This record gives sequence, structure tokens and C-alpha cells, in this order.
Amino acid sequence: MVDPRMSATTAMSCALPPLLGPEQEDEEHSETHMSVLWYAGQLAITYYDTEDCSVYFMPDIPDNEDLRLLQKVIEEVNPQCIVTSAKQDQNIAKFLTNLTASASDKDTGKPEIVLFPNIDFGLEVSKQRILSRQFPFIPFHMTATEKILYLSSVIPFESPLMIRALGGLLKFLDRRRIGVELEESTIAVPILAFKKFVLSDTVNMDQDTYSVLQIFKSDIHPSVYKLSSGLKEGFSLYGILNHCRCKWGEKLLRQWLTRPTRNLTELNKRLDVIHYFLLAQNHETVLTLQGCLKNIKNVPLILKRMTLSHTKVSDWQALYKTACSAVCLRDTCRSLPNTIELFQTISRVFTDDLHYIASLISKVVDFEGSISENRFTVKPNVDPTIDAKKRKLMGLSDFLTEVARKELETLDNHIPSCCVIYIPLIGFLLSIPRLPTMVDKSDFEIEGLDFMFLSEDKLHYRSDRTKELDRLLGDLHCEIRDQETLIMHQLQTKILEKSEVLNSVIEHTAHLDVLLALAVMARENAYCRPRFTHRHGFHIKDGRHPLMELCAKTFVANPANSGEATRRIKIITGPNSSGKSIYLKQVGLIVFMALIGSYVPAAEAEIGIIDGIYTRIHSRESVSVGLSTFMIDLNQVAKAVNNATERSLVLIDEFGKGTNTLDGLALLAAVLRHWISQGTQCPQVFVSTNFHSLMQLELLPDTPLLEYLTMETHQDGAELVFFYQIKPGLSTVSHAANIAALAGMPAKIIERGVEVSELIRNGKAIKRIDHPSKGDQMEKCKSVVEKFLHLDLDDPHVDLQEFMCNEVLASAASVL
Repeated sequence: MVDPRMSATTAMSCALPPLLGPEQEDEEHSETHMSVLWYAGQLAITYYDTEDCSVYFMPDIPDNEDLRLLQKVIEEVNPQCIVTSAKQDQNIAKFLTNLTASASDKDTGKPEIVLFPNIDFGLEVSKQRILSRQFPFIPFHMTATEKILYLSSVIPFESPLMIRALGGLLKFLDRRRIGVELEESTIAVPILAFKKFVLSDTVNMDQDTYSVLQIFKSDIHPSVYKLSSGLKEGFSLYGILNHCRCKWGEKLLRQWLTRPTRNLTELNKRLDVIHYFLLAQNHETVLTLQGCLKNIKNVPLILKRMTLSHTKVSDWQALYKTACSAVCLRDTCRSLPNTIELFQTISRVFTDDLHYIASLISKVVDFEGSISENRFTVKPNVDPTIDAKKRKLMGLSDFLTEVARKELETLDNHIPSCCVIYIPLIGFLLSIPRLPTMVDKSDFEIEGLDFMFLSEDKLHYRSDRTKELDRLLGDLHCEIRDQETLIMHQLQTKILEKSEVLNSVIEHTAHLDVLLALAVMARENAYCRPRFTHRHGFHIKDGRHPLMELCAKTFVANPANSGEATRRIKIITGPNSSGKSIYLKQVGLIVFMALIGSYVPAAEAEIGIIDGIYTRIHSRESVSVGLSTFMIDLNQVAKAVNNATERSLVLIDEFGKGTNTLDGLALLAAVLRHWISQGTQCPQVFVSTNFHSLMQLELLPDTPLLEYLTMETHQDGAELVFFYQIKPGLSTVSHAANIAALAGMPAKIIERGVEVSELIRNGKAIKRIDHPSKGDQMEKCKSVVEKFLHLDLDDPHVDLQEFMCNEVLASAASVL
């Protein structure tokens, strides 16, 4: 079993504090104080631990409206106090209310809820609060700019919600003065470190890693009608894996991708389900399950509308389809092997309450009538009173025709026709056509009739007969609607009483939908099942890039092997465009896919336990932080150096190229030597570089931890052929000229570049090609001298100053 405690990563090397055991019970009691914000599906958490005087933070991460991730963090951290904004979403407000209500007075885990004004959680206010505070671990001699750069490498300022939560936490610490209550007011609450924490089972990955591995990618929606609604998913890992049939499956798949886990038990459960779906004899079962999943609708929204009595006709249809499809899923899963836990759970959790809900809706709701009238209507034989009134309403047409005939007999002979109509909320009226003689309102008066109104050249009156109809029949439409609305409320109440099973349907159908989607992708692309081991390292045979192989005519598979005590650090060389970056991303994606419980694009894959994936592959510009490209590169590598453990995977591509060549080479060598010095405790590192001097100058020690790889190429005359195959060895030639030619660079520029490169390599002087030769210079000088000798200086028309400007100075400029 995986230790349920929190694991922490920090800018300094640190280990988890031990749990309090029997021998430590008399030690000083530690407290934790937490700040929480949840907005638009994003959760941010920070907390202060008095035991080590550290602030722990969790960058912005998606969390559902049920806030299960927050619940898990609270259970593991056990805070004494939870600080949040007074202006919060109702979901987290309800969550915190239930949290305090569910804990007894004797329960030491019952937290105090503190509400601060929303202004105390403002983004700019929080940034200023962080940057203006003096932390003991920051040297006093640092300038303001250096301090910002230092903090930006420790605190992810690109997570705005987390920054706001941290600002609120600092405000709370200063107000409560935690741990310094008896000290002078000038003494601030000590904060000795900032540490990033992740849940114990969750693999640590930052936003840069998600970006470079292209796990998610947002594109502008092509439809002009949806430009304002946001973005659509682009070509990404999520995009190709998303074969889900219902909304909740898509949501859960995104959640799995944002929370890769190292819980091997959970991963193998997911893989067992995928394996079952991939068996050829189970293809019909897969199609049946997918057909049912298409009808699983947005049940939480429907239940919310029911509580507010805002249910639409389409909601009743959707709920009926969902209940029927859930019953179908349950019956199908009951015929499947009980050895698979998911099938067993669905068979047990999807109770007969689903059949009860579907049957109740089917017996009560008249879908055809509801659609035609655009309101809730009930079927016949549900309520005798409604049936009687509807029969009266259906026979009303013939009856009113007879009443109109009798009314016409009593009217003046000038009136050619009349009819009796029924208007809801008004009642029965006598309608006659307007005659040409009826001009003024006084002309509308007819003896024995009460004039009501004029509409569309029709005069409407009440007569003794229509008044009698109102008394006998009443307002049938409104009465029928009122009684049907009452039945709808009763139906809603009964369904809400069974809503627990509907919530279970959403949870488990989403799980089933995601695994079916992963099985479809594995079948279509010949993925294999990864095997997990408790050893460090991994073995991948014929691995492929899941995205690149879909858009390339042919894709060359490559292995990836990283040992437990040897070959833990790979240095990959080769020309540009030879496939080094794709190989790095391929390794990262295969490992990542295994950590979400998916089959992987390889012939075989054995994956050891991974606790984090760190990358320095693509420089992400950050205008808001105000950092240069090279500084961002350094921050990314610093995260890997500070946080990676022996169970981590580190991918570095061309680090050091953003600065002076010698400085970049020195930094890369220093980072690699740092990991080499850790021995078998170093992470699994894959580094691609064009710094050939790293090997030529022997800047790295000879150790079994190192392995040199290169991308195979062949020089066929002037043409460079790429095989995209990785092999042991070193590349000492960059082939920059060949790559420049492939990129369309003019041949003249390439020739000059090769010439300069050879001169530098041989230590010779570089001659300027735009400078005239000595012979040309001598000829120009002779020409000027001859022109000057032919001048007649005694001639008053000769302008010596003009000659000096136009001839001498112009020639001198070109010569010099």
C-alpha cells in the first residue's frame, strides 16, 4: 500500500517529517493553518506548518463541484483553521459548512473556518504581500530585482489562484501571529521555506511539462458562433484519447490526465478493464456499453432544476433515457466477470431504484403531449380528475358550436354569424364580426350582451349562456395545468428521494466510459499493456510517439532503457532535425500514459515507480513574471534539480543555448555532475545537446551511470539522410549546413557559413568579403590623383571645395 501521507517537494532538499509515534507524543504539538480558494473548477491550497515553519503550496489544479480533492487534502493535512474568502462559490461554502457540522465537539480534527474580505485575496495585493515580505532564507544583500527572480524560481506565479490563496494565508498569519503571540509586534511569523506538495499517490508535474508533452492544447474554435464561448481542444494527447460517449467521461478523462497516479493497485485495476474490452470475443459487449453511455445525460443539472422547480420537458426525457440506459448497463455488467471490480461495483450500486425512476416517469409523463404543448403533461389514467377535465375540453368544440347556434337565433338579423370561444384566464366569450355600421364604441353596445373588447375586427361579449358556461365548466385549461403541475412536484419529490443512485450512475459510468475510450485507442493503434515494477528505471521496446505517429507517413520506433544502478543518465547527440526532441517527448508520454492506467504505444513496456516528471524542452514566455527566456530555462532546470528524486524522470533538451556558449556549457556540465554525484539516488535523466565539447573536453567523469546515445544519420554526398534511429555512440558533427539547406537557406549564405566555421575551427583569421582588395584601392587612389593633376588651379571657374567633397572624400570613404 502507498503511504497516505503527503509528499513534499521544495527548493531545498527535504524529507517528509515523521509521523508522531508513541515516543514523540510529549513533544510540542504542531498546528497547520490552511488557506483555500475554489473558483470556476480550479482549486488552490496553501498551508502553514508550525512544526517546520514552512509554507506548503499546491498550484492550481482542477477539482469537481463535490471537492473530493479538497476533502482528501484536509483529511491528510488536518488543519486547525481554514481561511477563505467571504465571497465564495456556494459549492465550497456548503462544503465548509458540512465539514464543521459533521465533526463532533470532541473531534480534534474539527477546523475553525475564518472568512476574510475578498479584497484580502486580490491578485495584485497578494503578489505585493509576498514580494514585500522579508524571508529568512533570502540573503539580505539581494536587490529587489534579484529577490523577485529568486522567489519566481520557488513560487509558481503563473498559478494566480494559488498566489491569491497564499496572500490570504500571509494576511491570516500576521493577524493571528501564529507562534509569536507573546513576542513584540515587530517580530513576524517565521517562514523558513516554501515547499510544493502533491498528494502521496499523485505524480508531480508542472504546467510546463503538460505544455511541452502536448497533453492538453487549446485552439480557437473555428465556428463563428462559438468564438465567444471559449476554445476547443486541439491536437493533443487528451484529444486523441477522448473517445468518450458522455460528458462525464470526458470530464473524468481530463481529471485523470491532470492527476497521474503511482498507486499500482489502481493502475492495474484500470488496465484489467481495458484488457477485457480488447479481447475479440467481447467486441459486441463494448458496442452495447457504448450505446448505453451515449444516453447518460447531465443528471446533476437536472436534479438542481428539480430542487428549484425549473424542470423542462427535455429534462424529463434526458432523465428517462439516463435511467433506462443505466439499467441496461447494470444488466450487461451482471453478465460480465465478477473478478473485475468495476463490473462488480456497477452491478451492485445500480439498484432497482433506477428501474423505479424509469417506470415512474414512463407511467406519468406524456412525452408527446409535453412536446406539442411545450409543458409538462401527464398520461391518461394517472389522475381521474384530470382525465375528466380533458374529456370535457376535447368535447367542448361541438358543444360550443351548438351554443353559438342558439345565441345567433337571439341576435339581430343584421349579424350574419357568431361563435363561442374559450380564452384561458378569461373564460367563455361570444365573438361576432364587426359590422360596417359599428364605428364608435357606442355602436358596439348590444342589448343583453356585455361588451368586453375588440380584437382583429372581432367583437367579444359575455352573454347569459357564456356566464353559465364559466360557472359550470370553469377555467379548464388552468385547472388542468395546476393539477398537472402538482403531479410534477410530487414526481420530482419521489425522484429526488432516489437521487443517490443517480449520482452513483454518473460516477461509475464516467469511469466505464473513460476505460472504454482508452480501449478503443489501444485497439486502433496497437498499444501494449505496460507492466509495473517496484524497481527504479524502465524498459520500453519499440516505443512510439502517440501524436507524431498519427501525422507521419512512417514512424521509426525506438527503445528506451534506464537501469536501476547503471545508465540512469542518457546524453543524446545528433544533428538538428534528427529526432532528439521527439524522442525525449516520446519517453515522457509513454511513461505518462502508463501512469494514468492506459495502454502505451510500444511493443513492450515495463515501468518502475515514478513520482514526478520534470522537463526543460520548450521555453514558455512569461510576460506577467517579467523573466527572460534563459531565466525561464533556468527556473525549469532548477525545479528538476531541487525536486527530482531517484524515482523521478527528467527530460532536458538543449539546455544552455540561451546564453554565452561557454557559460551554457558550464551550467549543463555542472547540473549533470550534480546528479552524477548522487550515485544511484539520481533521477532518470534524458539530456539532448549539441554541446560536443561536453564530451570532447571530458567535462563529465567516466561512470556507469552515464550512457551516450546518438541519432543515426548517413552523409550521401551533399545530402544528409536521417534514419531517426537511436543507437549508442556520440555525434561530433552538427551538419548545420545540411539542415540550413533543407530549411531553404540561400546557397551563398550557406557557403560563407561553412567557410567561417572552418576558419574558426582551425584558428585562422576571418576575412571580410565586403572589403575591397588592395589592387582596387590603389586604382581608385591613382584615379583621384590623375584628376587632381589635370585641374587648372589658375582657372577661376574651378571649384576646389566641390572637387574635394565629390572626389577625394567619396573615394577616401570607399577605400577606408
